[in-house]
Amino acid sequence: MEAYILVEVDIYDNEVYEEYKKLTPDSLLPYGGEFVIRGLPVQALEGEWKHDRMVLLKFPSREKALEWYNSKNYQEAKKIREKASSANFFIVG
Repeated sequence: MEAYILVEVDIYDNEVYEEYKKLTPDSLLPYGGEFVIRGLPVQALEGEWKHDRMVLLKFPSREKALEWYNSKNYQEAKKIREKASSANFFIVG
């Protein structure tokens, strides 16, 4: 069963965040991950949207999604992201 990772991001250093964005696509490939949504604009139809960016990733399974998140390549990219932003990650599926 497919799994999705939804990410809400608040960016406070755009230059450093751009470095992170360059690393993420290649980190997804070994796990069959792909971007479904990457960026803006987000328009709230109900409720409120209070974040700078939304990302939705699709994986062939929950196991592959978790393998990606815990992988060495992504964890190295994550360190860069944490210098530039705060984020909430959610897995569904």
